Amino acid sequence: MAKLLDQKKSIFISGAASGIGMETAKKMLDRGWIVGSYDIVPTEWHHDLDLDEDQLITGHLDVRNFEDWENALKDFTSHTGGKLNAFFNNAGVIVDGRIEDQDPDRIQWLVDINCVGVSYGAKACHPYLKKTKDSVMVSMGSASAIFGQPEISTYSASKFYVKGLTEALSLEWAKDKIRVHDLAPLWAKTKVSEVNARSIRTLGVHLEPSDVAEVAQKVFADPNFYDKLRVHHGVSTTDKVLKSLADFSPDILRRTITKILTG
Repeated sequence: MAKLLDQKKSIFISGAASGIGMETAKKMLDRGWIVGSYDIVPTEWHHDLDLDEDQLITGHLDVRNFEDWENALKDFTSHTGGKLNAFFNNAGVIVDGRIEDQDPDRIQWLVDINCVGVSYGAKACHPYLKKTKDSVMVSMGSASAIFGQPEISTYSASKFYVKGLTEALSLEWAKDKIRVHDLAPLWAKTKVSEVNARSIRTLGVHLEPSDVAEVAQKVFADPNFYDKLRVHHGVSTTDKVLKSLADFSPDILRRTITKILTG
């Protein structure tokens, strides 16, 4: 068993009970990885799958609680010989509406999960990633961090936080030989897209969770040279084009484009 654990790679995924986390977990299981699916709700999608014993480890995780992170990682790595090759910092929520109409408690809830939770995840996983060769962390970003989005302002701002944290840690963790990336797709068909936002009405929701998971698993397990160097990863042609335009556009132009797309 110890030899088998040494040969298998492992990935811990937060918010993996559904959506993009679930689809990424399935793809990594298909690759033969040991997968940790941890969420605030039980993981139930695996019951009909034909898996090897101890290939999928499930457990409870409230990302707002740092002790929960420590306990979840201790539990998961007890099944992997102490190794952690990859971490998908995936859990996230959304609040919609104009800022003056958003419930203060819901704003706090969003920030605690999307910002504090992502930071807790990075901090808790670092010791495990640091001692594993060629390790990687990917966080769930969003194309809404290209330019702030109306009617989902707090969500959009939280994804700017993820973008900034990713960039900072890509430098901070370089000495530890940990690759750090984020995914920045447009809307995918998950609970996050079940909101009233202008960009949904104008751009639509065309991505499936599996489309995002396909890019995620490539960054984790099969990156080319350029993928390793690139910090932010788009998913669709549209979000890649929008990001490229934004990278070389002044604020006034980015604001105008965003206004047109969300008007």
